[in-house]
Amino acid sequence: MGFLSVGKNVLISDKASFHGAARITLGESVRIDDFCILSAGDGGIVVGKYVHIACYSSLIGKETIKLGDFAGISSRVSIYSSSDDYSGEVLTNPTVPEEFTRIDNRPVFVGRHCIIGAGSVILPGVTIGDGAAIGALSLISKDCTPFTIYSGVPARKVSERSPELLEAEKRFIACKNRE
Repeated sequence: MGFLSVGKNVLISDKASFHGAARITLGESVRIDDFCILSAGDGGIVVGKYVHIACYSSLIGKETIKLGDFAGISSRVSIYSSSDDYSGEVLTNPTVPEEFTRIDNRPVFVGRHCIIGAGSVILPGVTIGDGAAIGALSLISKDCTPFTIYSGVPARKVSERSPELLEAEKRFIACKNRE
């Protein structure tokens, strides 16, 4: 399909769509389900190892979008590294030349072991720290600290999340290395 690179054991639905595939990197053991859209702009999209992107999710924008190892993207999640200016001072949408728009282009980073709940939206410029969890239908417009659970519109901190999964990762990797 013309990806920049693809790891071993990658499963991609034939119903998923890719734009700018030459700027998309997929790590080992990635699964991308039906009706996902990955549209990589100049910054590209980097998907780490053991990442699942569930059905109807989209990763779109001009800047970099990076998903860390063991991240889980639930169904209907939208991650944007670009967004139109809604002030009414400029024109919007991709059919209008850039000189007449004011687009917010900033990278998005989803850390290792993050889980993003169904229907959530992540806006440009956000970093979601390692191990953070985002509840379903949340709007993420600001950075999220590691091993913290967020939920709501706009998302707010709900509680801490256990880092025990780091020990589970070590056991998993040790098991894989014995194979």
